[in-house]
Amino acid sequence: MNFDQANFNIGQVIIQPIFKCSGSYVNPHFLGSKEWCRKIAHSRPPKDRPWHHVLVHGAEDQTYVVEHDLEADDTGQPIHHSLGGDNFKGLDEGHYTLRQKGN
Repeated sequence: MNFDQANFNIGQVIIQPIFKCSGSYVNPHFLGSKEWCRKIAHSRPPKDRPWHHVLVHGAEDQTYVVEHDLEADDTGQPIHHSLGGDNFKGLDEGHYTLRQKGN
């Protein structure tokens, strides 16, 4: 599996039924530990599908969500998260532009 199989892109605003979040990184498959999965992911989501590291809207939290639990957020509303400015330049048509990090 590769990144081309993910339905959402880096910086795309996405929604999960419990919280609004901004996608920041896409993993081609589950990269968490067995312990994390046992404690957090009670529904036993598929580990061979894309997962997204996301910034939770209106909170200081970050989380890890399997793609099949996400939808595109077409409202055009920004995400409010303290790390948003560190990672993204600004919102344009539902996508945040990734900030280029210096060496």
